[in-house]
Amino acid sequence: MDTSIIAIGAAVLGIIIGFVIAKALEKGKASQILREARKDAETIVKEAKVEGESLRKEKELKAKEKFIELKAEHEKVILTRDKKMAEAEKRIRDKESQVSNELSKGKKSNQKLDEKIKDYDFRLEFLEKKKVELEKAHKSQIKQLEVISSLSAEEAKEQLIESLKEEAKTDAMAFIQDRLEEAKLTAQQEAKKIIINTIQRVGTEEAIDNCVSVFNIESDDIKGRIIGREGRNIRAIEAATGVEIIVDDTPEAIILSCFDSVRREVARLSLHKLVTDGRIHPARIEEVVKKTERQIEQEIIEVGKRTVIDLGIHGLHPELIKMVGRMKYRSSYGQNLLQHSREVAKLCGIMAAELGLNPKLAKRAGLLHDIGKVPSSEADMETPHAILGMQWAQKYGEKKEVCNAIGAHHDEIEMTTLISPIIQVCDAISGARPGARRQVLDSYMQRLKDLEDVAFGFNGVKKAYAIQAGRELRVIVESEKVSDDKAAGLSFEISQKIQTDMTYPGQVKVTVIRETRAVNIAK
Repeated sequence: MDTSIIAIGAAVLGIIIGFVIAKALEKGKASQILREARKDAETIVKEAKVEGESLRKEKELKAKEKFIELKAEHEKVILTRDKKMAEAEKRIRDKESQVSNELSKGKKSNQKLDEKIKDYDFRLEFLEKKKVELEKAHKSQIKQLEVISSLSAEEAKEQLIESLKEEAKTDAMAFIQDRLEEAKLTAQQEAKKIIINTIQRVGTEEAIDNCVSVFNIESDDIKGRIIGREGRNIRAIEAATGVEIIVDDTPEAIILSCFDSVRREVARLSLHKLVTDGRIHPARIEEVVKKTERQIEQEIIEVGKRTVIDLGIHGLHPELIKMVGRMKYRSSYGQNLLQHSREVAKLCGIMAAELGLNPKLAKRAGLLHDIGKVPSSEADMETPHAILGMQWAQKYGEKKEVCNAIGAHHDEIEMTTLISPIIQVCDAISGARPGARRQVLDSYMQRLKDLEDVAFGFNGVKKAYAIQAGRELRVIVESEKVSDDKAAGLSFEISQKIQTDMTYPGQVKVTVIRETRAVNIAK
């Protein structure tokens, strides 16, 4: 069986080799290659026959039939190739004869080509003449149009450009106005969100910094002793000090919360003594708190005395010295009040010396200008701190110049001495609070005048008024010169001019008013 398969494969291989070789060769060599292929095939077949003598006759017959079929197909391919090659040779002969005919006619075609070139040149000259005539006619038509319209071509072009500019400007202003209105709505919402987020983020931090103290303990076991049985110890501490004590899960810390920084300090020191001593009960708590209050009062007096001595201020009433010491436990706008007052006093002394005034008196007023921020009772908290400080200074025998400087440093009363504006300026320098520095009247009037002059710089403006302390500019325009669309654009242009050319606090609202009137008289 294996020998028969080898024989059949060899026979098929010989046929395929002959078929490929027959396709690859040209017409002249195809027959020779075919004969060689046939000889090779017959040789292979003979060898296969020798080797496959034991094959069955049916297999041999099938192999012969397959060979005959392949041979017939091969002959058909050869015939098709011969036919195509004959057709190609015929086409080549036809082309050769055609080329020879064209070459013979070449001389005649050259003469015709020369005639066509001359004809083209003549037509080109004719077109150039027509072009010149058309340009002359176009120029004459433009001159006639200029005579009819009494405008030159450049003037007409400029008018057209100006009209297009105005139209584009009006459309642009309308678009800008729509975008601005949309931006205002969005900006208002976004501003509210920003303010709320700022209050949430900063307000809590400020309250913690100014109203909360932390008392550190060695272990959380002490928390139970501070709370006491059924909470009697912590209630006794809160009642004696007026401070709210918060005991939570914060490790090794107890929070003291109170607006009065002196009370918080008394509570903190009292807790420190109680924890150190170890005896924590209501009677002991009251005793320790009273001792601590006396200690704090003494410390306040000592701080006041040291401050007065450091600044070289003499003859200050003991009550005022005590108020100066209390400022150590008070903060203002995130700044320690005593440090702020010391800075103001030093600045006032330097400035007064430069101006030839009494530097000691200026230091005295600078140190005492914020004593109204440490009220001793709740009734005093309703009075503005500048007025309250002035009243205390008058009560304890301070000079009129000092009292006026204290009361007028936030413009609650009129300034009557040269020291008063010095206190105000130095307070603004140290505290850096917006609005502390008073604006000079001349510069204020000049700013209002400059606002109105900006409006008068635009065409069609009839009147302009700066109102609401320069926060709004009312512009009245001539209805014949300014349309409704131009009024909106004029408002935008004036606001941009103010924004780029002027310096001002806050914002300036620009309102353009266009009024039309129809008047008739009935007789």
